[in-house]
Formats: sequence, structure tokens, C-alpha cells
Amino acid sequence: MEKSATKDTFERSGSFVQNLSGELAYYSFRPSPLPPEPALEIDSNMLSLLIEANRKVAYLDAVSEKIPNQNLFLSMYVRKEALVSSQIEGTQCTLDDVLDPNASENANIDVGDVINYIKASDFAISRLNELPLCMRLLKETHAELIKDVRGSDKTPGEFRTSQNWIGGQGSTLKNARYIPPCVADMKEALDSLEKYINSNDSLDPLIQAALIHYQFETIHPFLDGNGRVGRLLITLFLMQKKIISKPVLYISCFLKMNRVEYYDRLSEVRQKGNYEQWVRFFLQIILETANDAIESINALEQLHKKNFALLEKIPARTRDNALKLFEYIEKKAIIDTAKTALELGLSYNTTAKNIELLCDMNILYPSAKNGKASLYSYTDYLEILRKGTEIEKKQA
Repeated sequence: MEKSATKDTFERSGSFVQNLSGELAYYSFRPSPLPPEPALEIDSNMLSLLIEANRKVAYLDAVSEKIPNQNLFLSMYVRKEALVSSQIEGTQCTLDDVLDPNASENANIDVGDVINYIKASDFAISRLNELPLCMRLLKETHAELIKDVRGSDKTPGEFRTSQNWIGGQGSTLKNARYIPPCVADMKEALDSLEKYINSNDSLDPLIQAALIHYQFETIHPFLDGNGRVGRLLITLFLMQKKIISKPVLYISCFLKMNRVEYYDRLSEVRQKGNYEQWVRFFLQIILETANDAIESINALEQLHKKNFALLEKIPARTRDNALKLFEYIEKKAIIDTAKTALELGLSYNTTAKNIELLCDMNILYPSAKNGKASLYSYTDYLEILRKGTEIEKKQA
């Protein structure tokens, strides 16, 4: 796609360049490489936010070490992030839908989106042990994200080879809210971004994460799934930089509640080169997200201790199987008797009796019917995780 003229003079964040000519002409954005030039101005307000955000993130990483069944919590937390990140893109399902024991077998298109995000997230975090954070890793992650679900016709695992744009339903290049770089500029910007991600920039890693996320969203290199990959990129970068050792920091809940401001602040950088307002906003996101995660971890730890203490008081002859079931519901949260019996290696009747015992103790509660099988929910556990996952009501 040819570029022929520049709409505005070179700006700090980039410039709008003309593509094609005559009636077909449109302007796409050509981003400047990172870091910003002139250099980012870190005033007292930004510095204060930066210090507090780093302190909270460090505390979050430390406190996550004390979670009972840490891997189970992380697995559940990734599921929550997958759900909310997908909801931002329009997916209509709930945490209960995702945790349904038969979700993978009976997944509708919305649940399929979330299940794929979980797989993509697990894949990317594992792959980070083998590769530096690079465009190859992001393409492989994207392939996992949209394989066999909505968007699977939009070149999974490949950067786009045509122009895309952002706008409301029915928008075109003529009235789009934002037009990302043309393909030639996109390739140049991705090469530059990869170098920056793996550079030794002296900026604090949280500020770098803010700049990297902005740049990726501005480049918009995929035909679908850019938002989800861009949000996951934050976690991957902070893990590569050893700022967090586990995937415990996800920003989707905050962005879901502040979506309009988020888009406006990204636009402010493109239009005016004002990186500072975006970095301050991003640091506030990190601070509030870390606080929410710490609250969730503390609540889950207290819930575990309370229920574990109750179970330790029951007769020894039934305690072992009851504790085995308790560990299982911390992993699954919503269960049915037959699958639980199979996965625990217990008889159906023994499992049913233990489920009844946990119901009598107000740990499990009967839930909806799933075909002929009854479902049971670890309701108190789910209530802690549900925060921010509610489906937004559509305006009439």
C-alpha cells in the first residue's frame, strides 16, 4: 500500500500518513519508536504513583506465595482474567459458564472464546521459559487464542497483510475512529517494538509496560484478538523482567469498568503525543489491580482456613475423603457427582455422601441442573472471584 503524503508534521508519538490517492485516499497512523522523544517527564505525581505501584506489586507477588494450593488459585485467577478480557471484546458469558464441569464438551461460541484465552495464556507463560518475549511468541499465542473459535477465519498466528481500522459497527476507512499503521509501517513498528521490549532501557519496568501496551495497541498487528494479546503482553513483560514471578497481575477488570477513559487516553497519546497522562493512568490501573488481587488472596486464604478447620473436626473415618473433595472444589468450584467421583478415584456413592456432608456444613451448595446431573457450587469461593465478572446490561 503506497504512502504519498503526510497529514501532520512529525509529532512525538508519530504522524498520520496518506495512503492511496483521490477518492480512495485515507490516513493511517505511523507510530514513532519507543522510548518517547523528548524523554518522558516524570513529575512528582507520576513518581509517587510509581513508587506506590511498585510497592503494591512487590507485596502482591510475596503474598501470593502464602496461598494454600497456589497453583489451583493461579489456575482460577487466569480463568477470571480470561473471562473479563473476553467480555471486553463482547463475549457474553459468566464465571459459572466457564467453570461448568462440562464447559469444554458443550462450549458455545462465547465460552469457547474464554477457554481458548486460558489455553493461550498458559501457553504463553510456559513458552516464556523457552523464548524471550518476541513477535514469534506473540504470534504463536495468537494462534492458540483464536483457533477454532470466533475470529478463526482471520489468519490465526499471523500478522495482518491488509489495512484494518477501529470504529463502530458499519464503520469504514472514511469514518473510522482510528486507523492503525499500514502494513509496511506496521512491520517496521513491530521490529522496533521487539527491540525495545528486550532492551536495557533505564525507565522503570512498570513505565516500560505502559509504553509497550500503548504501542502494541496502536500498531494493532492482528485482524482480531489485539486487545486480548495486548493485555496479556503486560503480564508476560512483567514476568520477563522478574517484577512478578507468577501471573497474578491482570488489568482487565479495571479496564472493563473504565473502558471509555482507557480508549480516550490511548487516543490522547496518538493525537497530542501526551505519554505522561497515559503512564499516570496505567500506574493507577496497576495500583488498583494489585490492591484488588491482594484483597482476593486474603479473602480466599481466610475462607480456606475456616473451612479446613471445620473439616478437621469431623470423624477420622470420613475426614480423608472429605478433605480430598475439599481440595478438588478449590480447583473446580462447580462440580457434578459423576465427574468428581471419576477424577478423585472414588465410588459414586462415596462421592455423593461427601458432597452431602459438605452441603450440610454450608461449604457446598446445590446449584442448577446439568442435564440429569445436579451441580454443586463452592459459593463463597465463587463470590470472591466473581467481582468484576458480571455481564454488563446492554442499553435498550
